Amino acid sequence: MELRTLRHHADEGGLIGWVHLAPPALLQSYDAILAVDIGGTNVRCGIVQTHLHRAPDMSLAEVVRREKWAHANDEPRRDELVEGIATLLEDLIAYAAKKKILLAPYVGVACPGLIVENGSLVGGTQNLPGNWESTRFHLPRDLCERLPHIGDGRTQVCLHNDAVVQGLSEMPFMQDVERWAVLTVGTGLGNASYTNRRDAPVQG
Repeated sequence: MELRTLRHHADEGGLIGWVHLAPPALLQSYDAILAVDIGGTNVRCGIVQTHLHRAPDMSLAEVVRREKWAHANDEPRRDELVEGIATLLEDLIAYAAKKKILLAPYVGVACPGLIVENGSLVGGTQNLPGNWESTRFHLPRDLCERLPHIGDGRTQVCLHNDAVVQGLSEMPFMQDVERWAVLTVGTGLGNASYTNRRDAPVQG
């Protein structure tokens, strides 16, 4: 087994990984997306520029603006944390407009825990404040309701496991192997494993 260190800064991998999860057709029309990485101690929000037309494999994707909130020091309640994330994103939306960065109406949110198909959390959120597994709480919906419109389209907020997103940031640099995995160490531990898909040979 070979061990490799992550290429991206620890505060940025969990944001950059979203370029591999966002709809490709959407990315074609915009410069960047918004991404969030929620941890038990810190929240990171950033503008991720894809540079898709220079590198279709997303190997040049980068965080061009990042905000970090050590929320554990402030001990916010669950809804206060969501409100704080919305405020950080509003600041980034304003920055993008000022710098003429064309943002997609899309926000990717990486979060600890087990996430089911409808975007709800059903486990692994013990390091976050309050009850994130309540049937009355839906993070993507609650965050979307607090955000201003991005451009002309309807803003879409998507949720995925933070370790999965962190690992996906390395995907362009892991094409020399068949299988690989990531281990993340923070307030909690996370892991994910991946298998690279290979195109089937064309039958002559």
